[in-house]
Amino acid sequence: HPKDFTPVCTTELGAVGALEKQFAARGAKVIGLSVDPVENHGKWAKDIEEVTGSAVNFPVIGDPQLKVAKLYDMLPGDAGDSCEGRTPADNATVRMVFVIGPDKRIKLTLAYPMTTGRNFDEIIRVLDSMQLTAKHKVATPVNWKQGEDVIIAGSVSDEDAKKTYPDGWKSPKPYIRIVPAPR
Repeated sequence: HPKDFTPVCTTELGAVGALEKQFAARGAKVIGLSVDPVENHGKWAKDIEEVTGSAVNFPVIGDPQLKVAKLYDMLPGDAGDSCEGRTPADNATVRMVFVIGPDKRIKLTLAYPMTTGRNFDEIIRVLDSMQLTAKHKVATPVNWKQGEDVIIAGSVSDEDAKKTYPDGWKSPKPYIRIVPAPR
């Protein structure tokens, strides 16, 4: 987050608080980051709960020296070394979402403008897709939702696909092989 006590971010942290059980059910851990000091986060957390009805029960990192923001390329290296005197507009690029896999590698990066709240339904959808495709050699099509048909990964030969999907697949084009989602 570009700064504590920003209106859009307040709604977002409340939404994440409300979705905490959904993230936990997927084995995902949520962590926030704001360029302001941790002391401010506690005051902001009270506002968030008052405004949204959801508590912030996940960690929110304080990054007043901008080290994490710079490390993850949310701010340029010459952005200074303190959050003091900076406005949310100065830190607008610190509106990122990262999904980091169990292998400690970044799997997804989303950047949101200051005026647009993050879509956590989409983030959960992506988590579901990533977990499904990590376990099975499939890919998810546009706007896919849990339980819907998937595509056999292009790395799987037809011969190998026949072993996994003996009933076959729908194939509107030779390179698209659609099957029910694995359970």
